[in-house]
Amino acid sequence: MATVHLRIGDLVWGKLGRYPPWPGKVVSPPKDLKKPRGKKCHFVKFFGTEDHAWIKVEQLKPYHPHKEEMIKINKGKRFQQAVDAVEDFLKKKEKQGGKEQSSEGKGDSKGKKTPTKPLKILEEDDEDLSALKDPSEKDLTDSDPEPSSVERLGALGTTGPVSGFKWESSPASSMEPISKRLKIVEEDTRSTSIQAADSTAINGSITPTDKRIGFLGLGLMGSGIVSNLLKMGHVVTVWNRTVEKCDLFIQEGARLGRTPAEVVSMCDITFSCVSDPKAARDLVLGPSGVLQGIRPGKCYVEMSTVDPGTITELSQVISSRGGRFLEAPVAGSQQVSNEGMLVILAAGDRTVYEDCSSCFQAMGKTSFFLGEVGNAARMMLILNMVQGSFMATIAEGLTLAQATGQSQHTFLDILSQGQMASTFVDQKCQNILQGNFKPDYYLKHIQKDLRLAISMGDTANHPTPMAAAANEVYKRAKALDQSDNDMSAVYRAYIH
Repeated sequence: MATVHLRIGDLVWGKLGRYPPWPGKVVSPPKDLKKPRGKKCHFVKFFGTEDHAWIKVEQLKPYHPHKEEMIKINKGKRFQQAVDAVEDFLKKKEKQGGKEQSSEGKGDSKGKKTPTKPLKILEEDDEDLSALKDPSEKDLTDSDPEPSSVERLGALGTTGPVSGFKWESSPASSMEPISKRLKIVEEDTRSTSIQAADSTAINGSITPTDKRIGFLGLGLMGSGIVSNLLKMGHVVTVWNRTVEKCDLFIQEGARLGRTPAEVVSMCDITFSCVSDPKAARDLVLGPSGVLQGIRPGKCYVEMSTVDPGTITELSQVISSRGGRFLEAPVAGSQQVSNEGMLVILAAGDRTVYEDCSSCFQAMGKTSFFLGEVGNAARMMLILNMVQGSFMATIAEGLTLAQATGQSQHTFLDILSQGQMASTFVDQKCQNILQGNFKPDYYLKHIQKDLRLAISMGDTANHPTPMAAAANEVYKRAKALDQSDNDMSAVYRAYIH
């Protein structure tokens, strides 16, 4: 989408953090209010409220071209009042010959000067955004997230009702995820049973399944997933090889399983999320493993990123005991997992996918059903191959800039204004420049994914030279003891 150039007075749809798009107007900020550093943004006054906020340009869309689309999707009472306020503003402006007249700081009918109210400035991580909450909605318990009064736009792709109107992903927010619904589109007969589902936020909270949920593996990804399952009211039994990691979730209301077999025997649906193919096999086939707890009708969902061969093997052994199998690897990171905004790729037993609906809504923003077992593993490896190669290229660019006497900060500033600008690029580069390699996605895991993707390419007799080159750089980073750092630590392979 072409860049939209905005001026003071323009009407817009502004999106703040994880909350819905809201009608507003670009206004001049108070003189004593500083613009956020490093962000290209505009100061926006929201209609129907007394709220103002700095909104990044990628979260702003012109009002009129998208008015009808927004009205069709957003039905909240407060939202309608805000739209009515926009219409009143336009009518008054038309009567005044297109000129705006501000009453702030002006005199009243008696010539007295009315004081200007202090502005309420919203931040992306504000817990209480009153403009985006309908007072008619019933309150949730203290442990539940605050619902929105209007439908939030989720993944607006080809399956969405307003295709072509796309918001950039928001940065990290401390607000809990609000409820989402699962919509499954018709099968595209031209593909291999590829079906997509977009999770779009709606009023109220997720209705958790009454099925008992098990979860095996509380690593970077699993911990965030379990936390969100619990927050959304699911009954969860957990197990982890290092049992101490279970303590926090027990305090949050989870139950403890002593072995994988015990968790599976106690639960209707058991998820697992571990590091690699060997760990996934050991979990199922090892002593007191998953297979020993499988009975007819039990569901097992493998969320680990592994190769198609491993997935096929696990599916066969689970099915041989009468179990139902679904693979559901996730695209994201620890931060995205904590936010409940993962992208879930599922394949296998379609009925299990449907039974997992509320779980997927709690942990992710979007889910895709990709047909037969193995398709999700293939797609996940391709995605991670692209991401890993891209990260290595960014690191190469940063170090080449330094080697040729160019400013790395300027390189990042230029990059953030171009077509490759993204939250991923910005966060990874900032972390590199700060020397912060705290793991959000382990370097050793992205290297594993590259290795598996290359092997998959070999099986398909398809060349993967870019991935192979990137893989060698990650292997060097591992040799420099960067395995347990974030994938962005591949940068260090270029400077040693």
